[in-house]
Amino acid sequence: MEALLSSTTTTTLRPSLTPSSTKPPLSLSTFTTTTHKLSKSNKNIRLRVSATSPKPATETAVDTFTVPSEMKGWVYDEYGGVDVLKYSSNVTVPSVNDDQVLVKVVAAALNPVDFKRRLGKFQATDSALPTVPGYDVAGVVVKVGKQVKGLKPGDEVYGDISEKALDGPKQSGSLAEYTAVEEKLLALKPKNLDFVQAASLPLAIETAYEGLERAGFSEGKSILILNGAGGVGSLTIQLAKQVFGASKVAATASTSKLELLKSLGADLAIDYTKEDFEQLPDKYDVVFDAIGQGEKAVKVVKEGGSVVVLTGAVSPPGFRFVVTSTGSTLTKLNPYLESGKVKAVIDPNSPFPIDRVKEAFSYLETGRATGKVVVYPVSEEYILEKLAQ
Repeated sequence: MEALLSSTTTTTLRPSLTPSSTKPPLSLSTFTTTTHKLSKSNKNIRLRVSATSPKPATETAVDTFTVPSEMKGWVYDEYGGVDVLKYSSNVTVPSVNDDQVLVKVVAAALNPVDFKRRLGKFQATDSALPTVPGYDVAGVVVKVGKQVKGLKPGDEVYGDISEKALDGPKQSGSLAEYTAVEEKLLALKPKNLDFVQAASLPLAIETAYEGLERAGFSEGKSILILNGAGGVGSLTIQLAKQVFGASKVAATASTSKLELLKSLGADLAIDYTKEDFEQLPDKYDVVFDAIGQGEKAVKVVKEGGSVVVLTGAVSPPGFRFVVTSTGSTLTKLNPYLESGKVKAVIDPNSPFPIDRVKEAFSYLETGRATGKVVVYPVSEEYILEKLAQ
């Protein structure tokens, strides 16, 4: 496999602009369907990549885009905590197979599987080190393989770049300026979402959707979602209500997040700091455990019902699964996203600039995030400069 780290340096498409580590991240409301914008001199500018820079001698042209041989990205060459992560400016841009496209990363999201993988919990099926972490991506296609039929350079796309999260995930992930992805794993970005919002969705929304399908959830059924304010839980609430037609949606969260649950469509918001859901009178057709309370979850499921378990112990009738990512699922859900029936839920501390990935991971690992934690590898300064040219 082509080495991720190169000993040589080269001029890249992106100017040497380093986001300030002391600059606060761009603010977002807890969830929003409006376009995330950068502002300068009272002008609103959409978060969009420009491809009009001149071509250095070390770059190859792809239509109007240029692709460098090296890029900036986060890498780890040993398993461990956040300190094993290193930000490098000479990471090799991944090669593109015939069925793949090369994506200029505009935003990427973090998931629990990212840090569990970094900690070495999946070594038996992991790709080789060194690794560029990251599964979720939103960006612009800049190069396509020979077998690619549905995408072209300039398309704005989003997706989970590894079909199986644990079975041979990509060695070169999304926490870098470029990533190579199979066409079948991507979908066109919903028109009303910006890149930050789109990047927050793929792995979580695919997990929520597949879990509901595997549980046999359908119109008229009831569901309890444990950790309804998390990345997967917040989307499970919305899909259960808006896509599957749930008769009743209940969800658990801490006191400060109950209003969020209601705004997403929960009929019953349970404060787990004050109430034990096991002691409540209702039972549910499906319990979706997104926090690791499988032994409790099975006590509130109806006879013949299902318990979806994402982490922790599994007791009958519970089952665990690992999502299979596919662009077709995202394409199927795009109309719900574009209509606003299903919304991206982004932690109010997001997005983090690329040089604060360690801080973003440390925050995610506290387990206190609301919705998704997002990183934008393309800096605000870079976008503004390119658009001004």
